[in-house]
Amino acid sequence: MRWTEQLLILSFLVVGVLRTATLGANVTHDHRALVIDGRRRVLISGSIHYPRSTPDMWADLIQKSKDGGLDVIETYVFWDLHEPVRNQYDFEGRNDLVKFIKLVGEAGLYAHIRIGPYVCAEWNYGGFPLWLHFIPGIKFRTDNEPFKAEMQRFTAKIVDLMKQEKLYASQGGPIILSQIENEYGNIDSAFGSAGKRYMNWAASMAASLDTGVPWVMCNQADAPDPMINTCNGFYCDQFTPASANRPKMWTENWTGWFLVFGGAVPYRPVEDIAFAVARFFQRGGTFQNYYMYHGGTNFGRTTGGPFIATSYDYDAPIDEYGFLRQPKWGHLKDLHKAIKLCEQAMVATDPTISSPGSNLEASVYKTGSGLCAAFLANIDTQSDATVNFNGNSYKLPPWSVSILPDCKNVVLNTAKINSATSIPKFVRQSSSNAVDASGGFLASWSWFNEPVGISSSNAFTKPGLLEQINTTADKSDYLWYSLSTNVQVDEPFLKDGSQTVLHVESLGHALHAYINGKLAVPWSFKEIELKERETVIWFIVGSGKGNSNDAKVSIDIPITLIPGKNKIDLLSLTVGLQNYGAFYDEKGAGITGPVKLVGVKNGSTVDLSSQQWTYQTGLKGEQLGLSNGGSSAWVSGPTLPKQQPLIWYKTTFDAPSGTIPVALDFTGMGKGEAFVNGQSIGRYWPTYIAPSSGCTDSCNYKGSYSSNKCLKNCGKPSQHLYHVPRSWLQPSGNTLVLFEETGGDPTQLSFATREIGSLCSHISESHPQHVEMWRSSRKRGSRPGPVLSLECPLTDQVISSIEFASFGTPSGSCGSFSHGSCSSTQALSIVQKACVGSKSCRVDVSIDTFGDPCNGVTKSLAVEAACT
Repeated sequence: MRWTEQLLILSFLVVGVLRTATLGANVTHDHRALVIDGRRRVLISGSIHYPRSTPDMWADLIQKSKDGGLDVIETYVFWDLHEPVRNQYDFEGRNDLVKFIKLVGEAGLYAHIRIGPYVCAEWNYGGFPLWLHFIPGIKFRTDNEPFKAEMQRFTAKIVDLMKQEKLYASQGGPIILSQIENEYGNIDSAFGSAGKRYMNWAASMAASLDTGVPWVMCNQADAPDPMINTCNGFYCDQFTPASANRPKMWTENWTGWFLVFGGAVPYRPVEDIAFAVARFFQRGGTFQNYYMYHGGTNFGRTTGGPFIATSYDYDAPIDEYGFLRQPKWGHLKDLHKAIKLCEQAMVATDPTISSPGSNLEASVYKTGSGLCAAFLANIDTQSDATVNFNGNSYKLPPWSVSILPDCKNVVLNTAKINSATSIPKFVRQSSSNAVDASGGFLASWSWFNEPVGISSSNAFTKPGLLEQINTTADKSDYLWYSLSTNVQVDEPFLKDGSQTVLHVESLGHALHAYINGKLAVPWSFKEIELKERETVIWFIVGSGKGNSNDAKVSIDIPITLIPGKNKIDLLSLTVGLQNYGAFYDEKGAGITGPVKLVGVKNGSTVDLSSQQWTYQTGLKGEQLGLSNGGSSAWVSGPTLPKQQPLIWYKTTFDAPSGTIPVALDFTGMGKGEAFVNGQSIGRYWPTYIAPSSGCTDSCNYKGSYSSNKCLKNCGKPSQHLYHVPRSWLQPSGNTLVLFEETGGDPTQLSFATREIGSLCSHISESHPQHVEMWRSSRKRGSRPGPVLSLECPLTDQVISSIEFASFGTPSGSCGSFSHGSCSSTQALSIVQKACVGSKSCRVDVSIDTFGDPCNGVTKSLAVEAACT
């Protein structure tokens, strides 16, 4: 081809791109799929929430999503972040929604923005700003004029911002979908007819904003046209849209579950996720979104729940630190390729579904032009099955789907993983400045003792006990309740050595009681009879906490009163505000009473609830701005106070060298919040231990998944490692500030880097050929066998050694493989030759490569490698 012809073609291509960017794409839908510029599309989507990572991470996360086979990135829009004060907006830093969407477009992907503006998302207050609560006459998420006015104003603000930046597909941008409201169908019945009116209003309001792209309403079966109702859940294959002209869409496929303080760590086997996805597309689905594809971190005070942990890893294909979670990411990538091989047939017609046997299902997409794709499912949870289909026999493991892009040959079975497994690890790091050789912080600390009780001139006095959220407006986790009471010498509480119990009831989420300036502690660990209750209890400590199932706190604290004035200071605290449920905004927090003094021996009772209490929102250290590390209030000395409640700590440190992700290990600390260079990495609570039972190291993927089916980390802290973004760190001179609420030893803190240990794969002769080889093998007319593939996770790494290799009947899992009774003597040397020194390698899993160590037996290849 002459250069002039090449130039002419290039000119046409450039003009075409510019025309698309200028004129935009036409996005519509019919009963089968979203239609983009007249073409039906099968689309794979994944959720990444921009504020749960940092801007310097976004491009890499988006690229890894694209590499994993995604077409669309989905995110909520967080009202409380963008409008923290009414009519004052923030779209900077982690809140830069425009930059995030532009990066999605620059990567060649589409975007779906779920404006809501209620998001749920395990996010504080469901994403609503607290000032919304104080608008006179307002009622959330119902036919209420004050709420609708604010909701419409914010929704229009976001739509206008997207339009100004030309980010809708109709303008040439990446946004092909928007969502209004969120899972309202789960709770709308509680609002009666007003809920129905509100839902219809929300749909009409959204449609009137003229985005040029479709709107969806998830979990809203009665969503009116032109809304598309969609499904959320672990499985959506049985979902049917409410209208015949709407495509079958799945907006939330939960890849795991969220972590709560006091809970074990949930995870979801990839074989089950792949099964659920394949079943959805088998039964007519054309749009599927992973919630989450990257979960990230709940920085600051953004967690909801209450009791949602700081980590929002969600067992997602890309982990909290931005590493690929293998084999989850890789197996789903292969699944996406297999599904896309079927796309032409899938979008051309509806599936023909039949049952070739018990617990078996075959779905065929076949066109008059000869296109054909098939999905064969075995939904039995125990037994393999043989399916006779199109004159051929196919063996399916239980709870699996085989995909046949040509209705003949299996390119992937959801239960057979071709992708490598990686084992992540945290490596303790030392620093030349503030960290010693063992990784622990040195004693170069300053501190500030947080005053007990009222210390602010902004304190106020009111009769009775105030609800906390209405009092603090969530400006702080903390609210002091303070009371001075006089006890006469002849009162029953002091007669005859009477012992007294302080009884406190709270809506939650935790509280600490101080008597005369000291944390209330037990007299002794012995049984004391409470005559009022006619029961025997154990007195433990002067604090109490709720849990994710019941945030309420009720404590009975043994105290010693003195003649005359006694001061009672109760510190109530929240751990993220309620984010889900009908009328969730009416769920209160704090000490609502009763608060009583109970004489243990004589049974006398004094109710203090209605007395004059003095209140202080927040802490002295918060008012002084200690989280930034400044202020002249810090003190230092030769002896660092340890295991002391209500204390602020400050130190400086050098960042661990390199660029790999960093975590801070809070082992040795109690509960509080941590700040690095003035930015909050979130609440820490390593002393909240998960239950000792209910976990399994290896979860059976077969059968329906639920959020408590697969758990790990029982009997350990729910979270002790906390992500510190690299972009928040300087090479040296970083400031770490902690507010320690219950007592700990900051010198035990240590840094760890997130690294990959072993890289493994275990492939059987019975596996299908790798999906990436499908098209090339069809052109050649050959059908090669399965291939074991390894690739180091970081760009500058190579495979440095092969720790284990066995072809035959190896057993075990990554990190603990062992040879079986049948094993090729050549396996190790063959794999070493193929892989060592390379970033990636492939090895045919066949007797042609390794010889036949045991005739008549189905063999497999297991390999463990190390990358450096």
